[in-house]
Amino acid sequence: MTAQGYAVMKWETFDSYDALSVRAAEIFLGAIHANPRIVFGLPTGRTPIGMYDRIVAICSREYHCFTEVTTFNLDEYVGISCEHPGSYCTYMREHLFEHVDIDRRSAHIPNGNAADLIDECMRYERTIRNAGGLGLTFLGLGRNGHIGFNEPGTPFQSRTRVVSLTQSTRTANASCFADGEVPKQAMTMGIGTILESKSIVLLVSGTGKEDAVARLRSGEINEEFPASALHLHGDVQVLVS
Repeated sequence: MTAQGYAVMKWETFDSYDALSVRAAEIFLGAIHANPRIVFGLPTGRTPIGMYDRIVAICSREYHCFTEVTTFNLDEYVGISCEHPGSYCTYMREHLFEHVDIDRRSAHIPNGNAADLIDECMRYERTIRNAGGLGLTFLGLGRNGHIGFNEPGTPFQSRTRVVSLTQSTRTANASCFADGEVPKQAMTMGIGTILESKSIVLLVSGTGKEDAVARLRSGEINEEFPASALHLHGDVQVLVS
């Protein structure tokens, strides 16, 4: 199956990671200016750090950047606390939340340490719906095409759930853990949940992703390549460096 008949992705290519980050921050802040009450889906990992750095630098000079903004992170590891240095909760505090004027009650991250993980996944979906749904979601792209922690073979209709992480994904994230021991499971927003976002921006940077980019450009739609689900969405921007 190919993307023929679907809306064409909008691609922008940059000659440096810094240039990509500047453009991503521009889109992010432009969305806030257009709608101060926007609901974001937010990624973690190495690629968004430059975007977050620029957002923080600009919002430190402006008041009320994030006052009415709501955010939902894509994922969190299972079995570690929000205070764990390797958690995405810690990542978001360090790279964004501690430096902007967001109401912490409006900054949502799955609780990977919840007593009932299934109930937590259902709660997260309800909270997204109650917020009016995702307005603009930023994603990263894994070397195997994963988005969030949705690994190859994930059904496109999937919702927020607990997943087992592949060894390649755990190895890629090992540097974020002092002992190199990455949790074996995570909670992740499903592909179906992501596709309900009004707009999506995919950020692609880093070595070893050339094959994934080429496969995405091909227009193929296949559950073995999770990012290909984005061809089913009508408003996707892809920023590549």
